[in-house]
Amino acid sequence: MRTYFLHNFKEIENIDKLSEEEKFAVETVGSVLPFKVNNYVINELIDWDNVPEDPIFTLTFPRKEMLLPEHYRRMETLIKKNAAKERIHQAANEIREQLNPHPAGQIDLNVPVINRRRFYGLQHKYRETALFFPSEGQTCHSYCTFCFRWPQFVGWKNIRFATREAEKLTTYLKEHQEISDVLFTGGDPMVMKAEILEVYIDSLLRSDLSHIKNIRIGTKSLSYWPYRFLSDPDSDKLLRVLEKVVKAGKHLAMMLHFNHYKELETKAVEKASRRLRDIGAVLRTQAPILRHINASPEIWAKMWKRQVNMGMVPYYMFVVRDTGAQHYFGLPLMESWEIFREAYNQVSGLCRTVRGPSMSCIPGKVQILGVTEAAGERVFVMRMLQGRNPDWVHRPFFAQYNEEATWIDGLKPAFGEKKFFFEDELKRIYRQRLEDNGSLSFE
Repeated sequence: MRTYFLHNFKEIENIDKLSEEEKFAVETVGSVLPFKVNNYVINELIDWDNVPEDPIFTLTFPRKEMLLPEHYRRMETLIKKNAAKERIHQAANEIREQLNPHPAGQIDLNVPVINRRRFYGLQHKYRETALFFPSEGQTCHSYCTFCFRWPQFVGWKNIRFATREAEKLTTYLKEHQEISDVLFTGGDPMVMKAEILEVYIDSLLRSDLSHIKNIRIGTKSLSYWPYRFLSDPDSDKLLRVLEKVVKAGKHLAMMLHFNHYKELETKAVEKASRRLRDIGAVLRTQAPILRHINASPEIWAKMWKRQVNMGMVPYYMFVVRDTGAQHYFGLPLMESWEIFREAYNQVSGLCRTVRGPSMSCIPGKVQILGVTEAAGERVFVMRMLQGRNPDWVHRPFFAQYNEEATWIDGLKPAFGEKKFFFEDELKRIYRQRLEDNGSLSFE
């Protein structure tokens, strides 16, 4: 695999398909948001005759519009003046601080406590599911330009989620018998060597963790580097490590990220997905709806149909999170719902396992069920698919119709209500956590 970063992206074979202005934009935006792409994406996924409008190009290459105009002008001025690297880095960090680098309470609310110390290798937001961030998996084969975990990749080590300590994970899990699911995430855990992943997997298959029933692997490797399961030096060992989960009687779910049907069209991804199914893995797919990439019901319907044909289970359509380049990728909630509904109408029941559009926000995963008229008012109908309090789940609630809102903070309760039903309890949870944090040590 050949990988390109900001310092060597001009070595890409087809880069001269870009104008000088577009190349400069890669450098300018890439100084704030992370950039990394490999030869598989470049050679097998991007249509260079359609650049810069090609969806996979936009998915992986920084573009000028991904920074707000004032942020772009600031970085452009510094770079054109050949400012010192330290000055450029300082300006980039100041801009990053304004981009909501850790949305949905990831730092304040999701990090659990072990022996009165915050454990930054873990997040525990929903009762049954713990997210584990192995430090060896805190990168990806290529980076997505919309990624809400972009701070993982820009050098902010003091706020990265990562750990090498499998023993801490098992300690926490033993103390929380309500957890049934562990999700390996990152970055991408499939960048890890098989022998490293095996240490973590073996730690979860211990007899004293019998309450762990499901092990999930969040990965985009089938899209960006399917050869991870085919011809890497340890591909066969990797599959044997994953198969241990199935042989131990656990459910192995590969949580796959596909943003466009073009990522499903190569022979390599077909073979890789077949190898994973052969070891007993269940392949589930998810993606956010993104302007400039997949904001079309035809794209989603074609993608879901192709996934089902390949033995995959469509799982989530997300609303792009309120971080990073959301201004570029985000759509109004009304438009996202219309695209979801029209795509849903085009597919059979086998594709209708998918849920969405869903916002992963502070209170939980909030699904937009639709827009309707009630009591003389036009409203959004919503529910939580997951909640910080499990009792919030599947309780319908209503918001005033707002055709411009792109996130839950742009919505107000309907029918004259002062607040949504969960707000008071959420405030109590937040206050209690802040009080607890004041007496904790930090790792």
